[in-house]
Order: sequence, then C-alpha cells, then structure tokens
Amino acid sequence: MELWIPITIGAAFMQNLRTALQKHLKAALSTSGATSARFFYAVPFAVLYVVLLTRLLDQPLPDPNPLFLLHAAIGGITQIVATALLVLLFSFRNFAVGTAYSKTEAVQSAIFGIVILGEAVSLQAGFAILVSVAGVFAITLARSAEGLSTIVASLVGKPALIGLAAGAFFGISAVEYRAAALALGGEGFLLRAAFTLACVTVWQSLVMAAYMRWREPGQMTKVFRSWKVTGLVGLTGMLGSVCWFTAMTIQNVAYVRALGQIELVFTFIASYFIFRERSNAPEVVGILLIVAGIVVLLLD
Repeated sequence: MELWIPITIGAAFMQNLRTALQKHLKAALSTSGATSARFFYAVPFAVLYVVLLTRLLDQPLPDPNPLFLLHAAIGGITQIVATALLVLLFSFRNFAVGTAYSKTEAVQSAIFGIVILGEAVSLQAGFAILVSVAGVFAITLARSAEGLSTIVASLVGKPALIGLAAGAFFGISAVEYRAAALALGGEGFLLRAAFTLACVTVWQSLVMAAYMRWREPGQMTKVFRSWKVTGLVGLTGMLGSVCWFTAMTIQNVAYVRALGQIELVFTFIASYFIFRERSNAPEVVGILLIVAGIVVLLLD
C-alpha cells in the first residue's frame, strides 16, 4: 500500500471529528470566531511538530524562498475563505445541500491541479472521482424530503452556491499547499509538509486576528473563553492538517481529495453502528458509489 493512502484516511477521520466540534462552536461564536478557532489553537501544535521533526530527523529547517511564500500565502487565504463559507452553511436550514456541493472539491482540485501545477489525472482516476461525487449527491438526495427536483433546483440557491464556492476555494488552497511544499525542494517530504503547515497556520492566525480585531473585537475574547472546545478544534484540525499536507506533498491533490471522500463513509458507519440510525436505499447507494469510486481510484 502506498504511504499516502493510510495518511489520507487518517486525515479524513480527523476532519470528520473537527467538523463536528466546529459545528458545536457555531452556536456560541460567530462564523469568524468558529473559523479562527482551528487556526489559533493549531499554531503551538504545528510549531512543536516542526521542532520535533528537526530533532528526530536531524535535518535543518527548509529555506522559505519567495515562490514558497507566495503559494503558502495564497493557500492560507483561500482556506480561510473556504472554511468560513463552510461554517456559514450551518446557519441555513438545508445546509446539507450546500455541504454536498462543497464536496465537488475533488473535481475542482483536479482542474486547479492542471492549471496551477500542470498535473493531470488519468482517465480512470477522473472516472473514480466523478463516481465518488455522484455518491455524495446520492446521500444528499437521501436526506432531502423533497427529492431530486429540489436538489437540481437548489443549484441556484444560496446554500448550493456557497457550497460550490467553498469547494473551489478548498481546491485552490490544497493545490497551493502542494505547490508550496514542492517549492521548498529537498528529499524529505515529512519536514517540508510540516514546515509548510506551520508557516501557513501562523499566517492564517495573524490574518484572522487582524480581521476580528477590526470587524468583531469581542469575538477574540469568546474564542479564548471557549478554550475547552476550541482547543480540541485546534488539536484535531492540526492533526488532520498534518495528514493532509503530508499526503498532498507525496501525491497529486486530486487523488488525495478523492480518497478523502471516505469521510462520509465514516459518518455513515458512526450513524448506523453507534447512533443506531436507519439508512434508506439512496443513502446506501451513495455510500456504495463512494466506496466504488475509491476502489477504482486505488486500482489506478
């Protein structure tokens, strides 16, 4: 098994947990406050991870050249926007529709990967990505009381447009992070990925702190007062990011994001076995499509 596969699966699991915690935060904090939590509390963990790697691997810190800084800065900003849009979706009654459209990130990552890095995917991988995305929409259809017509009609609705925008920004940020890590050069992928993550996290924290000081000064206090939950958001977010950055440094972003759809399989398993929630036929079909897409991708 290639190393990027278990790393990506770990990333998807931690993202699932972080999203659940972040949704809980939205009740107490603004969109910006809930968004910033993952960045503020991730900084010490990310920096500590880099320090530990330099000691364990006995390697010097990478040299942050201008190309690295450019890609890291763009990736950091676009991820902030994407995360804010995703958190904003929780404010809508039918946020599941928007969330589903945000999962088109895998397809959009493939497109941005070609545009930014010139990295194309094979026909088999492209087919696998489309099958997985079809599975995501099947799950959304299963959870919608109105049916397919509502899903199609919702394409011009605000939640869907926000979801598509979130997917686009997530796709851009992922490709930019891979570009930043590759710009560092060198052979060790672990330290390059960790250094990129630490630099991006510090940058994002500074941007969010400045924005909230300007627009929502009271939110900073609330974020730090909610440290028991926000700290967990930061920790789980950092652990997930470590896995994402490492996997994307090794492999084409589109492949990594396509496998990352396994996050919904984790959600399905938890709903069925832990919460004893029954699933209908379209939802089961959706899960099977995601699994089938992942299998086809891994056989590529």
